[in-house]
Amino acid sequence: MRAFFFSVFALSVATLAGCASAPNDPSLTLQTRKTPAEYADCVVPKLQGRALNPSVSQTQRSYRIVVPSKVAADNVLEAYKSGSGGKVFVYERHLLASNFTPSSFERAAQDCL
Repeated sequence: MRAFFFSVFALSVATLAGCASAPNDPSLTLQTRKTPAEYADCVVPKLQGRALNPSVSQTQRSYRIVVPSKVAADNVLEAYKSGSGGKVFVYERHLLASNFTPSSFERAAQDCL
């Protein structure tokens, strides 16, 4: 009986540790030759065409594109200026069943590289 409770406790701790570290890590990091503005000009229409509703904000060196989610945290694309174009960070929270194929959000991000 003690082994059962120890197993359940260990599984609970491992699950919570995974949840605590996931939100700040990008699910995908991409490199592009486009500037952040060119990348945003490409990806926003693709997201709109896939019935997603992106909102865009910009700074002097970056663009942030946020797509709201009804069931998880918002999906975010951040495009930063780098030496040879731009670096894109994708923050997407997948449902368990959708981890095996790229989502329309991820496909739009990769199509614009």
